Amino acid sequence: MDYLYAKSLHIIFIITWFAGLFYTVRLFIYHTEAETKPSPEKEILQQQYKIMTKRLWLIITWPSAILASLFAFWMLFINSVLLEMPWMQVKLGFVVLLYAYHLVCHNMFKQLQNDVVKYTTNKLRLWNEVPTLILFSVVFIVVLKSAVNWIYGLIGIVSFGILLLLAIRLYKSIRAKN
Repeated sequence: MDYLYAKSLHIIFIITWFAGLFYTVRLFIYHTEAETKPSPEKEILQQQYKIMTKRLWLIITWPSAILASLFAFWMLFINSVLLEMPWMQVKLGFVVLLYAYHLVCHNMFKQLQNDVVKYTTNKLRLWNEVPTLILFSVVFIVVLKSAVNWIYGLIGIVSFGILLLLAIRLYKSIRAKN
């Protein structure tokens, strides 16, 4: 029964972690877009985005990442045989990638909090799709419990990534026309 409680809480905090990651980078995009606005609109918008991002990042996203990991460790402690399964090892590799993404986002967060705008909105839009690829990968690995069909999975992930890039280009061209 403890395992099921840990699993339920792990899933809940994974959802809130991803929600925080998705929305935080969206706020980075808005913050960067505000850079092109005239004063005082630029300063007002950027100040508001800083407040929103700070609250989201520090109150939801970071705690969710930590709690998701704590409940994952609890599940692995209860059922350590999972660590021997190839699909779990692949999943944990994606978790490492997700934490790397999270840490890069944290660096971006600190830069924007200090009024350093280093990335274009197009780069941020692409960056915002990275956790989507990780999420798709992890869900399929966990549900199918298969690391054997890695080639098909890799082809699927790359195809999905290409579709996302095409969708972003389409959105950009539609937006440019309007």
